[in-house]
Amino acid sequence: MNGKKIPDIKKAFFATIPVMAGYLVLGIGFGMVLRSRGFGAFWALAMSAGIYAGSMQYVAIDLLTGGVSLITAALTTLAVNARHLFYSISMIDKYKNQKKKKFLIFTLTDETYSLVCSDAAEKLGDASNYYFYVSLFDYLYWITGSIMGSILGSVLPISTEGIDFALTALFLTVFVEQWLSTKNHFAAITGVTSSVLCLVMFGSDNFLIPTMILITCMLAGMRNKEGITNE
Repeated sequence: MNGKKIPDIKKAFFATIPVMAGYLVLGIGFGMVLRSRGFGAFWALAMSAGIYAGSMQYVAIDLLTGGVSLITAALTTLAVNARHLFYSISMIDKYKNQKKKKFLIFTLTDETYSLVCSDAAEKLGDASNYYFYVSLFDYLYWITGSIMGSILGSVLPISTEGIDFALTALFLTVFVEQWLSTKNHFAAITGVTSSVLCLVMFGSDNFLIPTMILITCMLAGMRNKEGITNE
């Protein structure tokens, strides 16, 4: 391993420590809930490694145990993870020339996106290794937490009621961390105001997709404006 990769690994590890804390707790919660519904460690490993979507995995537990149709499952997955379609657009330029771009695309979660878009990543110049290690560490944290939760759920009689609220807590933690680590808060303010506006207009059951569309339009408009200005 050459001298350049070692610093990238260290930077990626230290940057992902807050995510590690959240993913281990969330993963443990998911594994325990899954175990309480009769699915063991193998299912926890398979779902976390293959789906790798925290909120969707929690929802998938009810889909598995509720006997819903494939169409319902597909539409539910699209609704829950629709945000990935929008914010991943901003990563096209960063990932298009990466050797491991398929893995990077697959592992682009909300928290990983926050880290690879941070000022720290921008200052690295060639951040290829940093992108990979951040994505890999976050991926492994989630899988590890899920397996730990499944094992703990099999030996400890703990109530799983309300445990999925940890996902919301992690989102708030990542938002605060990104706010404190960047100087430009336009994206954060756009996300908050768009979410509140669409929540009021469309209600809690229907605001997600309109919010993502509004955020995308606003960020795309801002990007075009900056491009014109720079010319």
